[in-house]
Amino acid sequence: MTAAPPGATGAPRVSVICIFYNGEQFLDEAIRSVMAQSTGDFEFLLCDDGSTDGSTSMALGWQARHPGQVRYLQHPDHANRGMSATRNLGLDAARGEFIAFIDADDVWRPEKLTEQMAIMDAHPGLGMVCGTVNYWWSWAGGEDVLVPTGHVRNRVVPPPEASLALYPLGTASAPCPSDMLLRREAVQSVGGFEAHFTGARQMYEDQGFLGKLYLSWPVWFSDAVWLDYRQHPDSSVASVTRAGRYHEVRQYYLDWFERHLDSRAEPAPPAVRAALARALRPYRRPVLHALAAAPARLTRLPRAAMRRARAALRGHQ
Repeated sequence: MTAAPPGATGAPRVSVICIFYNGEQFLDEAIRSVMAQSTGDFEFLLCDDGSTDGSTSMALGWQARHPGQVRYLQHPDHANRGMSATRNLGLDAARGEFIAFIDADDVWRPEKLTEQMAIMDAHPGLGMVCGTVNYWWSWAGGEDVLVPTGHVRNRVVPPPEASLALYPLGTASAPCPSDMLLRREAVQSVGGFEAHFTGARQMYEDQGFLGKLYLSWPVWFSDAVWLDYRQHPDSSVASVTRAGRYHEVRQYYLDWFERHLDSRAEPAPPAVRAALARALRPYRRPVLHALAAAPARLTRLPRAAMRRARAALRGHQ
């Protein structure tokens, strides 16, 4: 990433990166939520991943109306290169001390940047801040659900605690990319996003970045709500799950993360290695995994089924 260093003359505090691909249905609403922030100390980079609908002209219109603050970016030849490569396109152009992402179908609440920067300023070593997320179903008539990110709230989480506690190695909810505020120094130090997470693998493209970040930088999970995370059937997670490719994509991520740990100059924490081995076991040692999971499945059986299982076992003694 080749952008000017933080603090350069005239640089804003935050570089907001909005990636989009054929996002005209929701893009304008996402952009308006950024422009309505309670702070104006940001630049807004609209990063087009080769759109063929009206979202390109929509983004160019916003640039024309706000030429000093909004910039339109695209890949050479208006190519489609995937979400991570398009995030990196924005990172290459970013000038701010902090980086924030918003995807084209999400909406920020007005105090998002102001309150997140205050946490960053109070804890100068933090690499990332994110909060509790509103899983936004009500836009289509459903019922919203508040989902806390992480395993603890409102304290510094040192590395590699988040790696162990949060999905995909742990069970706590992972951040939504649209909710994160990142220190640009942290993003640069881990090499940005992994551009090979394309196609169905984009379901894990944010995890490729976060997996690297958790190993090196403290993070903060707040109980504040800053994001309305739109839920709809065309999302990456919904599409991959519906196609029956969830485990294929998960294994791809886990195999990559193992290679990443091997490539690091510093040895990976043993606890992270152990958690990764457990996560890989269903794919590499399915028989061993089934045997290890059997006692847990038995404890969930109804009592009548348990009695039948014990009787069958006695009959074979």
